[in-house]
Amino acid sequence: MSATYAFTDSLPLPNSSVQIPRLGFGVYRSPTSQCVQSCLKALQTGYRHIDTAQFYANEKEVGEAIRSSGILRSEIFVTTKIISPAGSPEATYKKLVDSVDKIGGKDGYVDLFLIHSSNSGSAGRKELWQALERLLEEGRTKSIGVSNFGVKHIEEMKSYAKVWPPHVNQIELHPWCQQRVIDSYCKKHGIIVESYCPIVRNYKANDPTLVGLAKKYEKTTPQVLIRYALQKGWVPLPKTDDPDRTVANATVFDFNISEEDMAVLNALDQGHAGAIVEAVVNE
Repeated sequence: MSATYAFTDSLPLPNSSVQIPRLGFGVYRSPTSQCVQSCLKALQTGYRHIDTAQFYANEKEVGEAIRSSGILRSEIFVTTKIISPAGSPEATYKKLVDSVDKIGGKDGYVDLFLIHSSNSGSAGRKELWQALERLLEEGRTKSIGVSNFGVKHIEEMKSYAKVWPPHVNQIELHPWCQQRVIDSYCKKHGIIVESYCPIVRNYKANDPTLVGLAKKYEKTTPQVLIRYALQKGWVPLPKTDDPDRTVANATVFDFNISEEDMAVLNALDQGHAGAIVEAVVNE
């Protein structure tokens, strides 16, 4: 692959007019005291895609950063997520609306709303998806998707989903956990694959193969991993609260990992054993 990616690149979501930026900024566990500044730094650096969740407890801060950034709301892509149903379809729907209100205000919207986990069972997943479809119909989200869903979870949705396939599946992806079965399934169906933990929370910073490639390309290990994710066709969501790293993590558009070196990184795959958070269950 040639180095033709740019920071401003986006990908089309399936059966939708929505485009998702190729590189996102994650705010997992970004403390409320820090999150606004981190998001503002990311937006100032050129990121136009922020990924939060109810579970992160910083949706309000993400919204605050967007409003005070001076950037048009339509130019920023914001994702949030819901982990579990709230007890009834109406209560679940209300929980979604609360998130949108926190981020965008009473008349606002989010660009993408995901089911954060497959762990609520088939009935729970159905309730969550139907609430998301309602939110989509009402224009309070522009697209809907899933996270940590395997093949069986996405296939199961066909029996009740009005919107299928989901626009996105966000899963743990990096050289040590490539989740090839679900990755190829999503690509086959046009589902955008987002990569969380693309830099493996720096746990692999001293891996000799990775360190060797970083030296070869005169890049940091996180830069090599983010570039790897881009070249795999994923949408990486690196997270940091360090302003210098925020900039460094976006400096991945001026080099290209060769096919040979992509193969070297591909060979690091450890399957489920390589996951630091969660590998999906496909069957």
